[in-house]
Amino acid sequence: MSSGSLNHNQSLGSRRLPMNQTLRKMFQETTLTVNDLIYPMFVMSGEQQKVEITSMPGCYRYSLDLLLAEVDQLSQLGIHAIALFPVIPEEQKDSQGTESYNPTGLIQMTVKAIKQAYPQIIVMTDVALDPFTTHGHDGLVDESGVILNDPTVEVLVKMAISHARVGTDFVAPSDMMDGRVGAIRQALDKESYINVGILAYSAKYASAYYGPFRDALDSAPKFGDKKTYQMDPSNSREALKEVQLDIAEGADIVMIKPALAYLDIISQIKTNTNLPVAAYNVSGEYAMIKAAAANGWIDEKETVLETLTSIKRAGADLILTYFAKEVALILS
Repeated sequence: MSSGSLNHNQSLGSRRLPMNQTLRKMFQETTLTVNDLIYPMFVMSGEQQKVEITSMPGCYRYSLDLLLAEVDQLSQLGIHAIALFPVIPEEQKDSQGTESYNPTGLIQMTVKAIKQAYPQIIVMTDVALDPFTTHGHDGLVDESGVILNDPTVEVLVKMAISHARVGTDFVAPSDMMDGRVGAIRQALDKESYINVGILAYSAKYASAYYGPFRDALDSAPKFGDKKTYQMDPSNSREALKEVQLDIAEGADIVMIKPALAYLDIISQIKTNTNLPVAAYNVSGEYAMIKAAAANGWIDEKETVLETLTSIKRAGADLILTYFAKEVALILS
């Protein structure tokens, strides 16, 4: 047989495999399932409140009573994990973020209610000060505008412990302060919360993709930006270093945020760690797909599935995504 005919047969073989849907499924390398998904949710004060977020069509701020009803629906769809973010009234904010560790605060009461009604749901709680501070930064700030790392970590520890006391399964420090994972782990263990895990935002970039999320929480910084403590989008080796530090300090899951512009980072981190790797398909990524679909420029369903599959293919074991509910409906 000539080499030419061999190459021809090889070419035919590569075309034969995807000839029909059954064969395509048999040889599919990456499969997206509902078990891969974590649904971020926004909780607000009040009763019977469901307020759509203008820049995130299809996403809502819920009062606790309606959020519980939504959690019930998520459970029926097979979504078993949620990430909670609080919408804090302006009058409860201060420069020190003291409301963040209020034992009867919004997040604390929400976690308690969810775990009482739906103990099987895995609850992950954000640990950062920006929703609670009048200045909108993730850390405490001195009079010159400099972020104070160590004093911030002390407050984050109080916040994490307050979440553990009401039953959270994972605390998720998203602030990017140095040493906060180790301090939180040490405090959790000291208080006998050894089974509370840490989902560490290990490689969180100073991204332009966070705008709609900050609209949702009214948490945009009132001055400056977050580039002094979040990562430079041009850096990749730094991400590996940050992940290694968080693992050494006791992280149970490491996360990359955002996802789409950082698929290479997800892949590198997956190659360099044995821990579960999460990725956050963030609000700006969500909003772009929604806007393009609303204008008829793309097929929303196919684009969402392709996008999330690409994130999993890059190496993410878990994906935080506002599309989780839609995808669960599609897959069911």
